[in-house]
Amino acid sequence: MKALENRVALVTGASSGIGEATARALARAGARLAIGARRSSRLGNVCDEISRDNGVECLAAPLDVTSPGSCDRFVSAALDRYARIDILVNSAGLARGRRTVAEGDEREWNEMIDTNVKGLLTMTRLALAHMTARNAGHIVNLGSVAGLGVYEGGSVYCATKWAVKAISQTLRLELNGTDIRVTEICPGLVETEFSLVRFHREEDEQRARKQADDVYRGMKPLTAEDIAEIIVWAVTRPAHVDVDEIVVRPVAQAGMGKVARKT
Repeated sequence: MKALENRVALVTGASSGIGEATARALARAGARLAIGARRSSRLGNVCDEISRDNGVECLAAPLDVTSPGSCDRFVSAALDRYARIDILVNSAGLARGRRTVAEGDEREWNEMIDTNVKGLLTMTRLALAHMTARNAGHIVNLGSVAGLGVYEGGSVYCATKWAVKAISQTLRLELNGTDIRVTEICPGLVETEFSLVRFHREEDEQRARKQADDVYRGMKPLTAEDIAEIIVWAVTRPAHVDVDEIVVRPVAQAGMGKVARKT
């Protein structure tokens, strides 16, 4: 029997990057899935591949975590299909730009706050309504080492990841006495579409790709699969074990702004 057989996992931001890799890894462990993202056509292809390759059920449903209505429809669709939620992975998140506070763009600020903080809160509240009724479940929040420190041009993104840490730690207090677990994963540099999104690929693909390449230049970053493997490990611990927080960086990254690059 696989470790997560018959468990139901909801994964947000699952059309690419860490969300997609996590959905695939959970499926390999036997979980049935409900995956959500804004890019529904890409999401459908991921879901089809997951079902074909792992022999598990997979529901793909459009999800914009910045819309409470979209979140509610996604969770309702998952419950209609499976009648339970065992794991919620809050993977949807983004960074926008590297502007200083003085140069700040409110549209970028709002997009990061609405996605990384309010979206996570909405999805968590909806999932908890069903987890608390069953006194069972596991919430996994994707934080970042940006929630442990700060850097120039990262004020709002860092603030959102500090918020994820505060939310995760508060949930542990509020859920104490229940059997619901909460884990925060804090990755360092992971090479996904993250930097392409940050530098507005939709506006200038070539410029954004060059800026993204510079982020990972001369070092070996983590991969989405590295983080997915850690998430599966956390959610497959014995029921009495809560892995509160995992900080993971590539060997070349010792801290915020401290990266050894080979020329």
